[in-house]
This record gives sequence, C-alpha cells and structure tokens, in this order.
Amino acid sequence: MAVHPRKTKPGTVPQPAPRAQAAVALDRLPFGKDIDGWPRQWMGFAKDVPPGEHLVQCFRPFLHHLIKRQLSKTTMRKHVTNLWVLGGEIIRKLNDTPSLRKVPIDDLVFEVVEDGGPLPYGCDSEEEGRSFESTCRKLRRFLEQQRL
Repeated sequence: MAVHPRKTKPGTVPQPAPRAQAAVALDRLPFGKDIDGWPRQWMGFAKDVPPGEHLVQCFRPFLHHLIKRQLSKTTMRKHVTNLWVLGGEIIRKLNDTPSLRKVPIDDLVFEVVEDGGPLPYGCDSEEEGRSFESTCRKLRRFLEQQRL
C-alpha cells in the first residue's frame, strides 16, 4: 500500500503578509515607540533638540524602508539601536565642531555615513561595531538612492 502525503486545505497554509500591510506605522512597533523622544535623549544642550528632531525626520523614511523589507524583529531592533547611536554621534559632532551646525542635517548625515559611519563612543565589542557599520552602509545606500 502506497503512503500518500497528507494534503492541507489551501486556507491553512500560512501566507506572507502583503507588502502594503508590511508597512506598519513605526510608532506602533515596540522598538519605534520612543523615536520621538530621541532628540531629548541625545541633547547635551537645548540647542541640540532642533537638529535632533531633523535627524529623526531623516531616519524615518529609512526605517519605513526596513519595515517594508520585512526583516526579523531582532534585526530591526539592531538597526533602530544603531540609528539611535548614530544620531547621538552626530549630535556629539555638532557640539565638538560648532561650524557643522551651518551644514544642512541631510548633508551631514550623508557625510557621516559615507565611509561606514563614525567610530561609536563606548562601543563594547567588535560585533556591535560591525552591526553599527552595517546599518550605516545600508543608510548610505538608501540615501544615495533617494538623491537620484
């Protein structure tokens, strides 16, 4: 007697979410809830808040792009964390080099990530460093496509 594999009903086979549904609002995701608070977290001085808010505006389209790619929660969380670190490093650069405050934030972000990003302050491991560089490279490629 031949054994036949069991067939499942078409409705029970898991289907990936359509692309349109994958673009969930960033604020609804567990790792994106505090993104609007980043400028205050980065702030060293009150004058750091406006550039911080502009940084968040620069990062949002990139985060939506990553969401559309349906990356795992762990990968998304790493990218979000790395963007938070990148924003802090850019604010640090603005405080260390006041003349950079005259440079448009969009241009400054592109310049900073152009060569793999800055060396993050307090990077504890080589793995964290590689993850940070990976996010910076992805952001750079995304920004290059946006500029075309």
